[in-house]
Amino acid sequence: MGDKGYGIDGEVLDRFASEIVQAHELGAEVAVVIGGGNIFRGLSKAAERMDRVQADHMGMLATVINALALQDALERKGVYTRLQTAIKMEQIAEPFIRRRAIRHLEKRRVVIFGAGTGNPYFTTDTAAALRAIEIEADVIIKGTRVNGIYAEDPEKNPSAQFFQKITYLDVLKRNLRVMDLTAITLCQENMLPIVVMNMNVEGNLRRLLTGEEVGSLVN
Repeated sequence: MGDKGYGIDGEVLDRFASEIVQAHELGAEVAVVIGGGNIFRGLSKAAERMDRVQADHMGMLATVINALALQDALERKGVYTRLQTAIKMEQIAEPFIRRRAIRHLEKRRVVIFGAGTGNPYFTTDTAAALRAIEIEADVIIKGTRVNGIYAEDPEKNPSAQFFQKITYLDVLKRNLRVMDLTAITLCQENMLPIVVMNMNVEGNLRRLLTGEEVGSLVN
């Protein structure tokens, strides 16, 4: 949403799409999981009294809106994509099918996963961990607005301790909120590394994929 309080900022969308295009051009097979906080958190007051399951389904649909926007931005830059959703909506996206997703990646398409896991009570973090394991990804790269993992929120405490490398167990012990507990546990059990980096720094994704130390590594 950029500097807006709600919705999709076209410039931010274009910048993120450019980062993904650079990764794709380097030869990486890229799958993307998107949240919907820029849309659904904008409705948080309306959602306060809602049934949790109903609210979670609304959040999943918000991720599909963002996924469609990213798909459009990528295809305008000449990258072939496929959007797969955990909730069936065949008029606009494929249903998630693991083998099909892997085949799309092999054919050099960027695959975008929308609608989370399709189940309430599970976050976008858990959806990312689950999809990454299913497609046998080498790493999860979590884009945030800070430079990596800190002992405290660096936006509140600029002198907070930075962790360049940390174990899954230390993340859990310290309750660092890198991802939710279910997602961290899934990654730990499947030995899937996580890199947390600032997606607002132009070129960070390319630098990471070309071997520079960017952000924080959980393994």
